Amino acid sequence: MFRSMLVRSSSPVKQALLRRGFASESVPHRKVVILGAAGGIGQPLSLLMKLNPLISSLSLYDIANTPGVAADVGHINTRSEVCGYMGDDDLGKALEGADLVIIPAGVPRKPGMTRDDLFNINAGIVKNLSIAIAKYCPQALVNMISNPVNSTVPIAAEIFKKAGTYDEKKLFGVTTLDVVRAKTFYAGKANVPVAEVNVPVVGGHAGITILPLFSQASPQANLSDDLIKALTKRTQDGGTEVVEAKAGKGSATLSMAYAGALFADACLKGLNGVPDVVECSFVQSTITELPFFASKVRLGKNGVEEVLDLGPLSDFEKEGLEALKAELKSSIDKGIKFANQ
Repeated sequence: MFRSMLVRSSSPVKQALLRRGFASESVPHRKVVILGAAGGIGQPLSLLMKLNPLISSLSLYDIANTPGVAADVGHINTRSEVCGYMGDDDLGKALEGADLVIIPAGVPRKPGMTRDDLFNINAGIVKNLSIAIAKYCPQALVNMISNPVNSTVPIAAEIFKKAGTYDEKKLFGVTTLDVVRAKTFYAGKANVPVAEVNVPVVGGHAGITILPLFSQASPQANLSDDLIKALTKRTQDGGTEVVEAKAGKGSATLSMAYAGALFADACLKGLNGVPDVVECSFVQSTITELPFFASKVRLGKNGVEEVLDLGPLSDFEKEGLEALKAELKSSIDKGIKFANQ
């Protein structure tokens, strides 16, 4: 995604666009909105989205400090025009005309805090932002980063249903960081170049609900069962690893921003008609008995074009799939209940 953005040229955006196979005048205008743009994830995400040549308008919103972020990012000499919006009165203006809304808003995890502890604060934030999306840009794709994703995606879905705007093809829980981590950890143990690695990650986006399918990893490496179990556990605990390493000073913000930018780029490519764009995401699904589930999704002009089957699972992965269902169902139900209170 980013290689084309970093080409040194007197016209870097044009060079990047040409490298993508587009003439600059043929690239559609796309407005992307980041809700929570001044936060720990929001700021690096704003930077990375400013580097994306598929974006023509970048709208940055938060309850405070957005003008500074917008001014700073806005000086970067790439295609998109940047506008900053702050406070409740500006939310509608930030959202109007959006093609894609990314939501990293909310409080981060702290040491000893589970994703469930985040619920009461972040659920209220997501509920209010979803009401505004339904009012001002009901056709936009929505990328949910705010945790706990297993609950915040169902909250947004319920709010959109109440507003009569819900389209299951346009709501995504961003689980890309689990995929990024699985690829990194797998490449290290398999001794293969990480850029060549692909690992699907299914289930949800917290603890044991995160299920990396290392049996489907490519390129395949002959790793022991014990090593696969250790890699699975590390992927599931990746967020905690960062929280502890930052010693109470923060959570996974930089890697989450990178993962969020990757998934947003995939969504934009899908909107623009690029074929065969497949990423893992937490979406409304019928591939299990649960109403929402993360798996590989084909992206297109309407958002979700196809939710792909899980494919063949190892015995260890089958056990993990059964083990995660109760917790994931509980988180989904909690979100639905909150939205309907």
